[in-house]
Amino acid sequence: MLVRRASDIKSSEITDDKLYLNRRAFLAGAAALALAPSRAAAAAPPSGQPLKAARNPGFAVEDPPTKFESVATYNNFYEFGVNKDDPARLAHTLRPRPWTVEVGGHVLRPKTYDIDELIRLFPLEERVYRLRCVEGWSMVIPWIGFPLASLIKRVEPTSQAKFVEFTTLLDPEQFPGQRKGLFSFSGLDWPYVEGLRLDEALHPLTLLTVGLYGQVLPNQNGAPVRVVVPWKYGFKSAKSIVRIRFVGEQPKTAWEKAAPQEYGFYSNVNPTVDHPRWSQATERRIGEFRRRKTLPFNGYADQVASLYTGMDLRKFY
Repeated sequence: MLVRRASDIKSSEITDDKLYLNRRAFLAGAAALALAPSRAAAAAPPSGQPLKAARNPGFAVEDPPTKFESVATYNNFYEFGVNKDDPARLAHTLRPRPWTVEVGGHVLRPKTYDIDELIRLFPLEERVYRLRCVEGWSMVIPWIGFPLASLIKRVEPTSQAKFVEFTTLLDPEQFPGQRKGLFSFSGLDWPYVEGLRLDEALHPLTLLTVGLYGQVLPNQNGAPVRVVVPWKYGFKSAKSIVRIRFVGEQPKTAWEKAAPQEYGFYSNVNPTVDHPRWSQATERRIGEFRRRKTLPFNGYADQVASLYTGMDLRKFY
């Protein structure tokens, strides 16, 4: 191997130190992205309080469930921070008890429910659903909860109710990502707000969720209660819900306000509609290396496509 003496190297051939450092930073970032799921899985979280629920075989998928360690340590939950491991690292700040959920708006029987009262009122069941993130990764998770429709029918929406609005807890003490500074994500206007059309909320697939993998919902996964809408991208599933409101106008959701050109109200999984910065045609299941084709409506087209008959799903993305 020929090694040149320093005195033989022209100054014009020397790599600029800023360029060299930027390249190192880029490579380090790329490596961190590639290793993120395996790194997260290495930090196995402890098991939580057991939560019994009967498996509902009518709501299952053929795919094997994702490892619990990955589901509990690789998350998007910006109230805790913008990195995938922030929720698992920082979730101890959340206090899921005592907790109440205010249900109101255009309903005949508005009420504020204690979370444990909600769990007692409705029979819990376990359902295995796919969850797909808009960034292109997916998981298969055995959720525990009850149909949102059960709660909706109990509070009796009036004819004025056209949409259902979900609001997450606003408390910077418990959610470091809501603070201004190191952990903040300035693109979102807190509190986090999401919404569904009333018929979407009433669909049998829409689950008000209080657990997963046979235990109560971990803080980093949206404790103590979240909604799961399996045919939509994951950000539609509002976490740590404190208010459910029935409204006449389409709610302005958190991501719509932050980036309306990227995140529409409907946010159905549609492989033919790309995100402005990446393709949605394929996805990577956490725990796998190969990419797989993205299924329309995340594989639930037979159950939900009729909700959107006659709609232009490119315009109403």
